[in-house]
Amino acid sequence: MKKSILIAAALLFTSSAPALAHLDPAEHGSLLAGLSHPFFGADHVLAMVAVGLWAAQIGGRALWSVPAAFVTTMMLGFALALLGAPLPFVEPAILASVVALGLIVAMAVRLDVSMAAAVVAVFAIFHGHAHGGELGNAGAWSFAAGFLIATVLLHIAGLGLGMGLSRLANRGIVARILGGVTALAGASLLFG
Repeated sequence: MKKSILIAAALLFTSSAPALAHLDPAEHGSLLAGLSHPFFGADHVLAMVAVGLWAAQIGGRALWSVPAAFVTTMMLGFALALLGAPLPFVEPAILASVVALGLIVAMAVRLDVSMAAAVVAVFAIFHGHAHGGELGNAGAWSFAAGFLIATVLLHIAGLGLGMGLSRLANRGIVARILGGVTALAGASLLFG
């Protein structure tokens, strides 16, 4: 039985074709390419969900203002990329954002809402600039609308997860564990 499973797994791995990281805008349209873009990068998914988790940990006004700060500043970063404004260390900053946001959630850091919004805004400008740099032949604003919607959906997923965890008896520890896992995943992306 074990031998047949190993043979089947070997055949599966040797017969698979390489996966495309993003949809081709020429084939699928700019909006759909932008919408799918954040979902195909673990760095984007982890960071966006962590923003929602952290906002849920803080609660109150942070539920909307922290994700809104991320989205707004991300669009500024996108516009800067379209204008050709250079931004150093974009990819390292994105990976650092995953680790930092994971650690922030893991440590359940409580900041004033405006300070928390400022923290996520710093990371968001790099995420937005990366989206602008990866635009390719997509239409800029329809692509932007797509990744804007995807980002909001990922923030909502993090908020929903965080708010759902608040109903559990050990809510604090589960969210903190998720933050730690996020930080470790970010570190593995750094060194992977």
